[in-house]
Amino acid sequence: QVQLVESGGGLVQLGGSLRLSCAASGFTIDRYTMNWYRQAPGKERDLVASISRTGGTTDYKDSVKGRFTISRDNAKNLVFLQMNSLKPEDTAVYYCNARWTYDYWGQGTQVTVSS
Repeated sequence: QVQLVESGGGLVQLGGSLRLSCAASGFTIDRYTMNWYRQAPGKERDLVASISRTGGTTDYKDSVKGRFTISRDNAKNLVFLQMNSLKPEDTAVYYCNARWTYDYWGQGTQVTVSS
């Protein structure tokens, strides 16, 4: 059974940090571009960060550049999103996505940043 399971979300104060993890099972992520999306209430789901299959190329939404870092461990089938200097506008449900021939999604993890 193919699954992506996110973890690491929670409530954090302005300026705090969180590290999200995404654990894949039922497939290996090494052929997949891995992405983190987020969706705030009443808004569209936005692409936050992407990482190429080997990890050699990363890309970020402008508003998170310099604060968020995406990484992956293909051997362990894991993807991470390190989030620093968090702001209230980062509050959203964060989703892990694996994209290649197929498109897989996790169930999401809530991140709430209080001011």
